[in-house]
Parts: sequence; structure tokens; C-alpha cells
Amino acid sequence: MTVAQPEARPGEEVVLRDLEWTDLAHLAELEQQLFVDDAWTEATWWSELAGRPRRDYVVATAPDGTIVGYAGLDVAGDVADVMTIATDPSHQGRGTGRVLLAELVRRATLRGVASVLLEVRADNDAARRLYDRAGFEVISVRRRYYQPGDVDALVMRLLVAKGDT
Repeated sequence: MTVAQPEARPGEEVVLRDLEWTDLAHLAELEQQLFVDDAWTEATWWSELAGRPRRDYVVATAPDGTIVGYAGLDVAGDVADVMTIATDPSHQGRGTGRVLLAELVRRATLRGVASVLLEVRADNDAARRLYDRAGFEVISVRRRYYQPGDVDALVMRLLVAKGDT
């Protein structure tokens, strides 16, 4: 699925596709750039991929096939949890995160969930704006959840109207 990004330059789009095992080494490298203290390893990615069909991962690629973002979902009954969502530093600020989040919500809705949950670092202003704009609301705080630095995690929820796409 090719998706035009609202804030992208003319002709700049991302292509969404399911995560493949050949993507895992690249995703582990991106994790190191993005989440130094909490980065998932290639072994973690293999475990996540093995969690299908409950786990659902999507990557966003530039027209040349380069991975510029990724996101994942865990669906258990009527609740889905956003496991991760990230955009390559060179592609941030172009709407890729919004496209990935919308795709996760779409996939969760198709699977009949009532709500989508996620955790976000309280000090991650860009991610919080993304989630706020998408309609997520803070429902609780996990004190000193992220290490090091003892940063709180905000637990956010989006109520989903079943059958919406």
C-alpha cells in the first residue's frame, strides 16, 4: 500500500508492507540509533516475528525500498497494544509516524478491538503530540518506568469504534 504523507515534499510517499525476516538486522540497527538504552536486539525482533498472528508488524519504505519507519501491534482479545513505532532520524517530521500509527489502528480495528493502548516516555514530546492528535488520552502513569533516568511512562488509550476502517 502506497501512502502519500501530508507533510511530505511533492512526489514523496511511503510504501507500507508487512515486516519480513530479511528486515530484522536493519531494524536492530535503527533501534540502536533511536532507543540507545532500550533498543531491541535482532534476537528480540526474531521473537516478535515469531509471535504472529497475535503480533502484527509493518514497515514504511521510501520509493527506493529503504526502510524509513516501522511499527508493531499486539492484539489480545478486544485490546491491542502498540509495541513499537519509530521513524528513521533522516525521515522524521514528514508524517511517517502518523501513517504508521493510522495503519496500526486500522489493523486493530479490522481485528475487532475495542481499544488500542500504548506507553510513551513522558519526556518524548514529539511522540506525545502524535498520539494526542490521533485521539489517544492518558489513562495512567507508570512512575520511573524508563531507565536510566527514571523517566515516567504515560499509558495512553484510544477507544476504537468496531468496524471503522
